[in-house]
Amino acid sequence: MLYRGPLASCDYDCPYCPFAKRRDSPERLRADRAALERFTDWAGAQEFPISVLFTPWGEGLVRSWYRRAMVELSHAPHIATVAIQTNLGTRLDWLADADPATLALWVTYHPGQVAYARFLAKCRELVERGTRFSVGVVGLPEHLEAARRLRADLPPSVYLWVNAAEGHSYTDGEAATWTELDPLFGFSRTPHRSLGLPCRTGHSVVSVDGDGLVRRCHFVPEALGNLYDGTALRALRPRPCPLAVCDCHIGYVHLEPLDLYRVFAGGVLERVPAAWPRG
Repeated sequence: MLYRGPLASCDYDCPYCPFAKRRDSPERLRADRAALERFTDWAGAQEFPISVLFTPWGEGLVRSWYRRAMVELSHAPHIATVAIQTNLGTRLDWLADADPATLALWVTYHPGQVAYARFLAKCRELVERGTRFSVGVVGLPEHLEAARRLRADLPPSVYLWVNAAEGHSYTDGEAATWTELDPLFGFSRTPHRSLGLPCRTGHSVVSVDGDGLVRRCHFVPEALGNLYDGTALRALRPRPCPLAVCDCHIGYVHLEPLDLYRVFAGGVLERVPAAWPRG
């Protein structure tokens, strides 16, 4: 389950993100907290296996209710994985209360938004704590040297991914340069034709919003039903992709012809390949 509530605020002002430095009103924050707690209660009460990835528009871990939800769900026996996309811009002591066998982080490094030494220190703290995580960057030319530095300073056991920048095309030479850092960059380089192809979304993978409305994924607006009245779960079935292309990792990782569940076996939500760690 990919969960995305009302939260849309972030402490960073990345020029490639529409939610940069956006602030949520107190009312919106209260609504986000209530929605997340409702989802956490629902997920924790189920008896079938569930994996959860929080994909907030903004930064979730600066909010206490996201940290609390991560800890709570990590200890639920039927939760296989609970992960979140984060810029790692908050303290990490709360991880001591979580189950490291279940909790994982999908970390993004944003050069220019955080001091390099500070970010690297937090990555090393994650390693010391035994937290499972991946870390990556957006593949913009101005990020290349920072990405190279990060790859050199991270332990080989940590997978560093590179996301193709939206609207940016790559020559073969440029793609080869990024592939030196991320051997799987080729999957991100160009959008995947997906129309009519079998996809796990809508069957074993769904997207849930703060009201409990369930869609097959973040990128298909059609609703399947609601999580809390049971209509969504009754609507689950195999279905082909209705979109011409899929260009985001949290979408195309579920396209069956790409076979990325084999590539990321055991680490689909946190974006850790099965072949890692290296060295």
